[in-house]
Amino acid sequence: MKTIYLSREESNGKAVLKLVHAYDAEIWNLLRNTKRFQWDMSRKVWTTSYSEECVKLVSELFEHQANVNLDSLHSHNENTPRFDVKLVKLDEHKLKEVEAFIKYMKSKRYSDRTTEVYKDALITFLKFHHSKSSEEITNEDVIRFNNEYILKNDLSSSYQNQVVNAIKLFYMEMKSRKMNIELIHRPKREKLLPNVLSKEDVQRILTASANLKHRTMLSVIYACGLRRSELLNMKPTDINSERKLLTIKQAKGRKDRVVMLSDKIIEMLREYYKYYRPKVWMFEGQTPGMQYSEKSLEQVMKQAVAKAGIKRPATLHWLRHSFATHLHESGSDIRTIQELLGHSSSKTTEIYTHVSNRAIQNIRSPFDDLNI
Repeated sequence: MKTIYLSREESNGKAVLKLVHAYDAEIWNLLRNTKRFQWDMSRKVWTTSYSEECVKLVSELFEHQANVNLDSLHSHNENTPRFDVKLVKLDEHKLKEVEAFIKYMKSKRYSDRTTEVYKDALITFLKFHHSKSSEEITNEDVIRFNNEYILKNDLSSSYQNQVVNAIKLFYMEMKSRKMNIELIHRPKREKLLPNVLSKEDVQRILTASANLKHRTMLSVIYACGLRRSELLNMKPTDINSERKLLTIKQAKGRKDRVVMLSDKIIEMLREYYKYYRPKVWMFEGQTPGMQYSEKSLEQVMKQAVAKAGIKRPATLHWLRHSFATHLHESGSDIRTIQELLGHSSSKTTEIYTHVSNRAIQNIRSPFDDLNI
C-alpha cells in the first residue's frame, strides 16, 4: 500500500498542509477531484491551507487506498531543531559500504568532484536513516528524506537530484537492487540565464591586478573560455604557439578539445613563463611543481572584482559565460562556440543566445512608436 506523508509549513505567514507521495494515478485523481488541493509544479507536491478538517479529510479519503503518515505533522514545532547530520555517526558496516562505493566510482573513472559529491550525498542519506540498515531502506524512505531533510532545510533542487543519482547508483551497483527512481519526484532544474559581464567590465577585472600571474590566469580563462579546473590542469606542453592552439586534456566528461590562442594571450603567456619558470603545471603555487589551488584562484578573482569596483558578485565562471556571449555577439555560430566550450549538446550552448544582444539590439521597441 502507498504512503502519503503529511507535513505543515509556513508560506507568506499562512499555515500550509503539504502532501508528498510516490506517483500513483489513483491518488493523483482523488486529490485533483476534491478541488481542495493545488499541485505545486516546482516542488512536485500537493498543498492546501492547513486545518484539522483537511487533515481529517485526507485520512478519510485514502482510508483504503494508502497509509497516511502524520509523524511530521505531529512533531511540527517552530522551535524544533532541524536534523543535524553532524550529530550522527555511521556504524562500521555502513562506513565499509561507503568505502566500497568510493572504490567502485574510482574504478569506473568517475571524476574526483562527482565521487566527492555522491559520497557526501550517500553519507547524509544513510545518517538520516541511521536506525535502518541499508538493506531495509525503501523508495518511501527516499521520499521521507526529501520531505523531512532536503525541503525542510531549503536545500537546492540540484542537491536533490544529486542525492537521487547517488542513491540510484549505490543500490544498483553495490546492492544489486534497483530503486524505482521513477516513483521519486525529481525537481525540475531551474532555467537560469548565465551571468555575463560587459567587455568593459572584463577589461577592468583583467587589468585590476598588478601581479603578473594573477592577471595571466584570469586572462587565459576569458580568452579561451576555460573552466576553473581546466586552467589549473594546464601544462606548458599543452600550448602550441606556432599553431596558436591550446589543448585541453581530459576535461569535463573525460574529453579532450582544442581552443584558439590569440597573439596577445601568447605574448602574455611567454612573459609569464620567462618570469616564473613553472616546473610541472603552467600555474603553480608557492611550492614548485605543486598545482595552484582552486581556493586561491577564487580569491584572485574576488580581489580583482573588488579592485575593479564592480558591485555584482562576479565569479570565475562568469568569465567563461562572457567569453561565449561575446563570441556570439561578434558573429560566431553556436556550433563553433559549442566546440570551444566543450559542450556535448548544442542545447547547452544555445542558452547564450538568450543573453546575447546580437539580435535584441536590432529590435525596435513598439514604445518608440508612441507619441509620448
